[in-house]
Amino acid sequence: MTLSSTASEGGPKSVINGKVAAPKVGFVSLGCAKALVDSERIMTRLRVEGYEIAPSYDGADVVVVNTCGFLDSAKAESLDAIGEAMAENGRVIVTGCFGLDRKVRETFPDVLAVTGPHQYEAVMEAVREAAPAPHAAYLDLVPPSGLRLTPDHYAYLKISEGCNNKCSFCIIPQLRGALASRPAADVLQEAEQLVERGVRELLVISQDTSAYGVDLKFAESEWRGHPLKARFYDLCAALGSLGAWVRLHYVYPYPHVDEVLPLMAEGKILPYLDIPFQHASPDVLRAMRRPANQEKTLDRIASWRKIVPDLAIRSTFIVGFPGETEEDFEFLLGWLREARLARVGCFRYENVEGAGSRALENQIADEVKEERYTRFMDVQKEVSEQVMAARVGQQIDVLVDEIDREGAIGRSSWDAPDIDGSIFLDGETDLAPGDIVRAVIEETDEYDCWGRLVG
Repeated sequence: MTLSSTASEGGPKSVINGKVAAPKVGFVSLGCAKALVDSERIMTRLRVEGYEIAPSYDGADVVVVNTCGFLDSAKAESLDAIGEAMAENGRVIVTGCFGLDRKVRETFPDVLAVTGPHQYEAVMEAVREAAPAPHAAYLDLVPPSGLRLTPDHYAYLKISEGCNNKCSFCIIPQLRGALASRPAADVLQEAEQLVERGVRELLVISQDTSAYGVDLKFAESEWRGHPLKARFYDLCAALGSLGAWVRLHYVYPYPHVDEVLPLMAEGKILPYLDIPFQHASPDVLRAMRRPANQEKTLDRIASWRKIVPDLAIRSTFIVGFPGETEEDFEFLLGWLREARLARVGCFRYENVEGAGSRALENQIADEVKEERYTRFMDVQKEVSEQVMAARVGQQIDVLVDEIDREGAIGRSSWDAPDIDGSIFLDGETDLAPGDIVRAVIEETDEYDCWGRLVG
């Protein structure tokens, strides 16, 4: 949000036609898609209780900043956002993964309230105290599926909170707690409401999507008059029956993930897996304490591609992890060339406060991390160019995201919003966001495709 404020010390004071107007709440949402869903839930509660969402700091009676605390760089961004909100408005409530960090209160002792991740009621209590709503709630102020910060044609569907893994570089379990899956019926009811609203793509997210239901012991709940298990495969199959694109994110490669590949081959869910491999060297993976650490990952990827030849795999990796030798790094580059992943992101290791890896010996110098990051991205660029070039001539479905003066911009089954590539359909200005059209790929670079409509 681009913000400035004239909010007064005592909460909302504006009067319209002799009545106190609904308080306005500004909102800043940082971090990952899971945090975005938290923001959507809070905003939905606010609208249900009669609050308005302010598009800027100007006129906001209070500002909520939903923070990220996963990496030190994310913490710095969160502190900057809080500082901007304090400077421009002064009436700030802090929530999210970085919310309970002592640095927030130390740096900004005058914030109105501080809460942790997915503490929706605590945020609402703080908002009510700072800017009491002047009238009763009207449930019809929001659609059944709630308010969304994404475009109308796609939505994130969070299936669980927290994580049971103990990765040495990660503090997410400390921030968000242990795995807490939603009942399957609850997830499907939300998904149905979204599809009824016109959502064409459901992006399934959590901290560990393929662990869904383990904490519930795969308990059944009733959906459409039949029992539905809280199990990864059963959930995917049910979502695949709704007629929308279903894209799976944050999937750890546990053995049972193999079961969903036939659903992709049948067109029930998109042929796309977002798997955070993080590294390939067995020694580094052991030091990372990664779950599903299997040395035969390349064989599994090959078997997946036999079932789903057009499978797109996106992943993220960390370079410069403590103890990573040049041999470990070269092993990773060789693995990357052989795996031929469609989409890849890379992070330089950050020695995050509270992470177990902080105490490991043989910390890597920043200049070495930077050099390895550059080499990694150079190799992946070569791989991506080859993978993309092989798609020239293919006919694909394209979900249109936006229209500009040059034409339509969309995505294929290979591309998640914001993190992957785009499909450019030059000259196609008569389409609309949410349209799904058939196109043939005519040109590619290492990230994007250009095509034309078929027929």
